[in-house]
Amino acid sequence: MATRQSRSAARLMMAPAVILLLGWMLVPLIMTLLFSFKKYLPLRGGDLGWVGFDNYIRFVSSSAFWPSIYATLVVVGGVLIITVGFGILLAILLNQPMWGQGIVRILVIAPFFVMPTVSALVWKNMFMDPVNGLLAHLWKFFGATPIEWLSQASLQSIVMIVSWQWLPFATLILLTAIQSLDSEQLEAAEMDGAPPLKRFGYITLPHLGRAITVVVLIQTIFLLSVFAEIFVTTGGAFGTRTLTYLIYQRVLESQNVGLGSAGGVYAIILANIVAIFLMRAVGKNLDA
Repeated sequence: MATRQSRSAARLMMAPAVILLLGWMLVPLIMTLLFSFKKYLPLRGGDLGWVGFDNYIRFVSSSAFWPSIYATLVVVGGVLIITVGFGILLAILLNQPMWGQGIVRILVIAPFFVMPTVSALVWKNMFMDPVNGLLAHLWKFFGATPIEWLSQASLQSIVMIVSWQWLPFATLILLTAIQSLDSEQLEAAEMDGAPPLKRFGYITLPHLGRAITVVVLIQTIFLLSVFAEIFVTTGGAFGTRTLTYLIYQRVLESQNVGLGSAGGVYAIILANIVAIFLMRAVGKNLDA
């Protein structure tokens, strides 16, 4: 049993790490809040003093604000639907005995280790190019006119690219959950005459509840800050300017740190709203 001295020594040894972690999180947040109330133009006069809530009002009243919120939610929702849906399907398929099962699993998971910038370039030049892209040749093969993906279906293209990156992560988590399922339950249901769809709906899917919750929560944290894929492909044009990209434009392109900091605070608020909604909607599975 730990003594009072040992617990005090443990706290003392942990203190530097805790202080460093708190500083790592709190200092940028405090600086963001500080700059959001100031007019700070690094290349046009520097610190021009306090402006109160003027940056917040300007940012939210901008014509680009609500479209960026819409684009952000579409990307997050679209990617979650695709990755969870196809992740369950792939996990079930990969759980079946097959020749070269290990190699197939590695190939399925491999896209997750590709850098976002590289994957965006691959999709932009090799798949979505309207002249020489693979999808363009496929369309021509069937006698259809190739689609200019990044202009005609720009937001859907971003969803496809990001989904391709995150599908392996969802598949890996869901595959691990399926492998922990007691096969005797499925065998008993099969012997009782339950069809495959009912076995999936009443046994497999409820068992995947926690895994799906983990996938949704972790992916949402990262999807709210998608940037590289948009920067490389559309540059924020054609309705693909998310809230993160809008903040980038305000800070780096317009050189308005105060306005961008106000946008950062809005991004934090949006992330918390989405997180609370998800925790209420699916987080209850963690307590099951």
